[in-house]
Amino acid sequence: MYTIFRRIATMVPALILVATLLPASQSVAAIAGSNHDFSGDGWSGGQICEVCHTPHNSDTTVENAPLWDHELTTQVFVPYASPTLDATDVGQPGGASKLCLSCHDGSVALDSFGGTTGTIFMTGNDAVGTGGQLADDHPISFTYDTALATLDGGLHDPATTGSGLGSTIADDMLFASAMECSSCHDVHNADGHAQLLRVSNAGSALCLTCHSK
Repeated sequence: MYTIFRRIATMVPALILVATLLPASQSVAAIAGSNHDFSGDGWSGGQICEVCHTPHNSDTTVENAPLWDHELTTQVFVPYASPTLDATDVGQPGGASKLCLSCHDGSVALDSFGGTTGTIFMTGNDAVGTGGQLADDHPISFTYDTALATLDGGLHDPATTGSGLGSTIADDMLFASAMECSSCHDVHNADGHAQLLRVSNAGSALCLTCHSK
């Protein structure tokens, strides 16, 4: 009996972590085998979740990131700009986008987690924002609302347009009304689409969710 209770006790922290991090529709199995599964890399210690999250001694200064465990980027970025861009509040990445860039901008090592300073950096096509350069990437961390859609004329109204995920663009793909990296990409790979996309982009379906072309 003691052995049974001991096994249950050792499982509780992991169960709490999974329940905290993932909605009912998601599972660890979705992450396993995806591009965000680093358990096969020696530097991860065989862990899937703890590269980003930890059940104990997490960084509580990081907003909207449960039990955060990874070093944050301090990079200053050059954001996207274009004469055709009507959004006026494209600035420094915030929210979940900053968390994504804390690996993808190449300034913070992949293995800089758990209080350890790592040495393995993102390179190649997976690197986004290298050297602080986001001017050649889709704009992020800007307000996408009915007013912007009306002004632009080439965007669907996020308040009324379906996302393909069950509700509207505003409900399913925006964060505090902002377009972020996680508007298009699901870090937990819940739906299993290529490149961790939230919606398949076959026939530019994901692009056309927001863009009226």
